[in-house]
Amino acid sequence: MACFVVPAAEAVIVTAAYIAAKKHEQKIQAPKLADGNKFESDDVKITWSKRLSWLMGMLWGGVLLLAFEHLWHGEVVPFPPFLTAMSSPEATAEMLAEMSTVGVSMAISVTAAWGIICAFAEAKVKSIKKALKKETA
Repeated sequence: MACFVVPAAEAVIVTAAYIAAKKHEQKIQAPKLADGNKFESDDVKITWSKRLSWLMGMLWGGVLLLAFEHLWHGEVVPFPPFLTAMSSPEATAEMLAEMSTVGVSMAISVTAAWGIICAFAEAKVKSIKKALKKETA
């Protein structure tokens, strides 16, 4: 019914965090770029904005697919109240229960998968740094 609303809310929050992280990183990088130190070997890392962009893509992609699927099955309509489950109090209670179980579990699953992806990416960066240090030594 409306299980995609919970990941959509998380996606909005992650998008705001991404914008804030991107601005913060640009503030930090601006003095380095002004000095001409564009590439520093010790500064090779996966930034938070990059990591958040991965989560953002996963969440928004899932939300759009689920919203389309719910639209296809007539559970979401282009006129108020938009969610057909809000037509009666009983259906609304069922919808809220689905959001609190299915929606929350989907959001947690996507975030956990993102965490695993970030851990693997960080491990790969560390192994590459280690290999580069061996080559230069």
